[in-house]
Amino acid sequence: MLLTIPTAVTPPWTTLVGFSLLPAIVMIAGAALAVWRAPGPKLRSAILHFAAGVIFSVVAVELLPDIVQHHAPYEVAIGFGLGVATMLGLRYFTQRLEKQQETTSETSVGTGSPSASPLPWGLLVAIGIDILIDGLLLGIGFAAGAKEGTLLAIALTIELLSLGLATAVELRDGGHSKGRAVAIVAGTSLMLLVGAGIGNTVLRGATGNLLEIVLSFGLAALLFLVTEELLTEAHEETETPLLTLSFFVGFLLFLLLGMVA
Repeated sequence: MLLTIPTAVTPPWTTLVGFSLLPAIVMIAGAALAVWRAPGPKLRSAILHFAAGVIFSVVAVELLPDIVQHHAPYEVAIGFGLGVATMLGLRYFTQRLEKQQETTSETSVGTGSPSASPLPWGLLVAIGIDILIDGLLLGIGFAAGAKEGTLLAIALTIELLSLGLATAVELRDGGHSKGRAVAIVAGTSLMLLVGAGIGNTVLRGATGNLLEIVLSFGLAALLFLVTEELLTEAHEETETPLLTLSFFVGFLLFLLLGMVA
């Protein structure tokens, strides 16, 4: 049964904090696993495919029907357009930071400066913004209803598991110790709580057209996450039928969960 947007209730802080901590803890666990035994490229690709299927399922089964049910095309156009523009702007910003970081590293090597494994700020800022947006989307999910928020929290948990694995491997390749790599990932995971807190504060009591704009923003951001982030990274590994199947397993699993929950 679909929840109508005007009657959606924003959950209390305790509920939101609890569901925000789950993805953050799993992200840290993923980092710890990566520094202990780095996953192979096929396993990481399978996790990315599965996470993409899960998030796409939440979008198609939970968020999209609520948005269509409200019949507010102007608000949907505004929110969706803002979501796409925001994600494209963030991509441009983070790509510039990463290029500046690469240039700085090359200059340091070329001048013979001591290499004390400087922090990859471009990468970390990009990851921090990504996690902040995830937290905001979690707040948006709970604004649509407790069921939507819960499913989205589980979906983001799987995504952040993969992100924690990838970030820790990148830091280890950059010469950072195991403990430092996990600590850095733990610090960036806190951005999820910040984003969820912002989302909960802004969306508390929001109803009607305003909530429709926010949900449409979240819809665009999640679609961008699936198509331009998760699947793009997943396809860096040679595609196989089993990897493709993991996407549809993730989609079907949460489709069935949404029907029986």
